[in-house]
Amino acid sequence: MDGKQKEHYTQRQDTSAVRHRKTCKTNEGAECLSQPSSETSNGANKRIPKRAGHLSSPSRDDHVPVYTLVLVLVLSVCTRFYKITEPPHVCWDETHFGKMGSYYINRTFFFDVHPPLGKMLIGLAGYLTGYDGTFPFIKPGDKYEHHNYWGMRAFCAALGSCLPPFAFLIVLELSHSTPAALIAASLLIFDTGCITLSQYILLDPILMFFIMGSVLCMVRFNTQRLRPFSFSWWFWLLLTGVCLSGSLGVKFVGLFVILLVGINTAFDLWRLLGDLSLSLLDFGKHLLARVFGLIMLPLFLYTTIFAVHFIVLNRSGPGDGFFSSAFQSRLIGNNLHNASMPEYLAYGSVITVKNLRIAGGYLHSHWHLYPEGVGAHQQQVTAYLHKDYNNLWLVKRPDNSDESITPIPSPLTKKHLQVTGYGINGSGDVNDLWQVEVCGGKKGDPVKVLRSKVRFLHRSTSCVLCSSGKTLPKWGWEQVEVTCSPYVKETPNTQWNIEDHINPKLPNISLSVLKPTFLEVLWESHIVMIRGNSGLKPKDNEMNSKPWHWPINYQGLRFSGVNETEYRVYLLGNPVIWWLNLLSLALFVLMLTVASLGGGMLLLGWLLHYLPFYIMGRILYYHHYFPAMLFSSMLTGTTYSRESIWGLGCLPEVKNNLMNFFYLFHPLSYGMRGPLAQDPASSMAGLRWMESWEF
Repeated sequence: MDGKQKEHYTQRQDTSAVRHRKTCKTNEGAECLSQPSSETSNGANKRIPKRAGHLSSPSRDDHVPVYTLVLVLVLSVCTRFYKITEPPHVCWDETHFGKMGSYYINRTFFFDVHPPLGKMLIGLAGYLTGYDGTFPFIKPGDKYEHHNYWGMRAFCAALGSCLPPFAFLIVLELSHSTPAALIAASLLIFDTGCITLSQYILLDPILMFFIMGSVLCMVRFNTQRLRPFSFSWWFWLLLTGVCLSGSLGVKFVGLFVILLVGINTAFDLWRLLGDLSLSLLDFGKHLLARVFGLIMLPLFLYTTIFAVHFIVLNRSGPGDGFFSSAFQSRLIGNNLHNASMPEYLAYGSVITVKNLRIAGGYLHSHWHLYPEGVGAHQQQVTAYLHKDYNNLWLVKRPDNSDESITPIPSPLTKKHLQVTGYGINGSGDVNDLWQVEVCGGKKGDPVKVLRSKVRFLHRSTSCVLCSSGKTLPKWGWEQVEVTCSPYVKETPNTQWNIEDHINPKLPNISLSVLKPTFLEVLWESHIVMIRGNSGLKPKDNEMNSKPWHWPINYQGLRFSGVNETEYRVYLLGNPVIWWLNLLSLALFVLMLTVASLGGGMLLLGWLLHYLPFYIMGRILYYHHYFPAMLFSSMLTGTTYSRESIWGLGCLPEVKNNLMNFFYLFHPLSYGMRGPLAQDPASSMAGLRWMESWEF
């Protein structure tokens, strides 16, 4: 090697030796058995043992993190599995995710705004533990009775039990301090909010398991920098990709941890690019390895999750109407599956009309009228996302009529006109006439069932029938607004297709040729999920949690029960832990100016999992903060480590009081009966420190 290469190699060896000496210091006095020799210091091309413990039997102190990790795991399992079967009735969102687990067992298609992995795992856990998928999960409070529900709860509790050990290992790797790691793990072990979320059939413990797994694998991969392309290097890189795909496969919130890993990877590649001893060819290998492990592998696994989802859910169910007619044709039991019907539309046909906007709905009319003061007091016309008898329409020849009309604005989209149902026994007026146009065709072209994109042009006003995508208030049964748009440009909102077609006078054809490809199904399902998420708006009188509420533990969430006679469970973080985390966030930023702490990545993780909620338009709930809370708890452990100047005075007090406060607030997680907190006889008397707490 030339002089520059030799000098650089020596510098890297010296750096490794310095790191070695620092590691020995933080391991509470463990003696270093190897130091850089004079030959190495002078530039000799010799390797230095990375850790002295590799040359002799480990000292007693080397076992301390292992014993502590076992203790953390045992405590975590005990706190999560305690009273796991209580209450024996449906609690909060178990009504959704338990039901969806049942759908997988029964292979019934449904729609949800989240990717499918979490629900698939819940269904698999139920199936493997003897649940038969027959419990209806209608509403919170319904008794499980003889149904075997414990397996699904136990699965979620098992993944929730992994969070404190993961936090321990992450903080240990970042701070090289067992006390710091133990503090971080203890905050999660004894937090009543984390316990509550882990004990029920929910997506949250599954999501947090994959998020923490992603961070742990990323941190472990970072420690393999001096051994590129070794087995352990590849193992942690690929496992990071697996966990990333799991995070995104449970909820789209998984995008935040993907961004965190992406930022870490970008800095890592930038460091490699500045390494003058690394050739461009070697840098290219590093780049391609990360592209494969952190992009291609997660995308493949994420796509595979959906492939399994579509294979398992092959029977018609409540989610059919959210998807296109072609999508529905692949579902067994759907009226379009292997169906036959007349190919061309004709007068006298009875049809259903579906909007081509994803989740645009079926053209629908029911006997309910628009309320007084909302345009014409006539029958409502809406778009409905489910199959229904009121979706049927009759194609008639026009009647001659020359009556004048009075356009009225639509209820929500004021620049559009209102669409109503009018007339008696099929007789109306000139406002009832709509002309069917084939998009991209010419006048006189026949309308093909399912395949033709059509528009409905109002003869009197020249506006076009439109599904606005806006949700009507309760008087409109929260269905989608249908308007007549004066903007004649073709868009999916104004395009429709004929789905069901009944006309005994016409011959039928098979519809099997309409089944879409996997990529078309995958794309459509994501568009439906994204639009479903954006459509989750607060309903009338529904509590909408604010992001600024979350770090201060301003308000919890009722999981079960309200009054004195009911079994009550209330989702609320241990206030001492949460307020300590909040204080630590401020302290960490302050201490960055006086000390180098290993928590910068944790602070970034908290910001990425918290700040985006301020710009989200959908309804928000308290439990959305818990992924960010994981990072703030780990950051607290780093801040109060024994190396930090602040931790020297506060660490004993934190350790001594943590379990005391857990004991005080544990009824929030494990259930309570009897008087409410404001009653002196209550088990929670004196603990309602904020008026906004509703226990």
